[in-house]
Amino acid sequence: MADYKEACLSVVDGIRERLVKSSIYVTILGGAFTCVFSNPDYSSFEVAVLEHSNQLCLLSSWVRNGTSDSHVQSLLKLRNEGRLSHVNLGLLSLIYCVDHTPDSTLYEAQCSSLSVIWREFLRYVIDVGFAGHWWILDSKMRNYDVNEDEFMYLPVHMRLASPATVQVVESNEELHRESWFALKLEAEEKETIIH
Repeated sequence: MADYKEACLSVVDGIRERLVKSSIYVTILGGAFTCVFSNPDYSSFEVAVLEHSNQLCLLSSWVRNGTSDSHVQSLLKLRNEGRLSHVNLGLLSLIYCVDHTPDSTLYEAQCSSLSVIWREFLRYVIDVGFAGHWWILDSKMRNYDVNEDEFMYLPVHMRLASPATVQVVESNEELHRESWFALKLEAEEKETIIH
């Protein structure tokens, strides 16, 4: 028992002597544990794909972003065919596409010599899950409600919207505040309305 006590005391003394180095190690270990516990699984990917699909279904085809729509539709197709697979790498997760479903009895699916070479595995990766998010899916769904093709035929200077200046915003707010008040009529206007 005394050996364990001495070992713990020496660890505490080492931490006190190298406080910055110990803090860096603790931060790295804490970050790694956070990544491991927030690592998304396959069911969270399915939920995210279905939620994004529902968001896109609520929009008209004239408004939907083509990139977002085609990406989600291809994921749904692969999911329905049973060709999506998941691998948990501890700190992150990968969703990848397989050529055949796991229960396929085709020769190409069963022969180990014809399986995917690990050098080519990155071509089959569809999404990366890290820190509770599916990063490629989230990036494809950015501005999912803006159809970029709508603006294709506009002149160049009209394609980009610049943010309003402070003066323009203040002027708009002042006009909005003024719209709350009732109109004040002059005496001459009142007489013409009455007669």
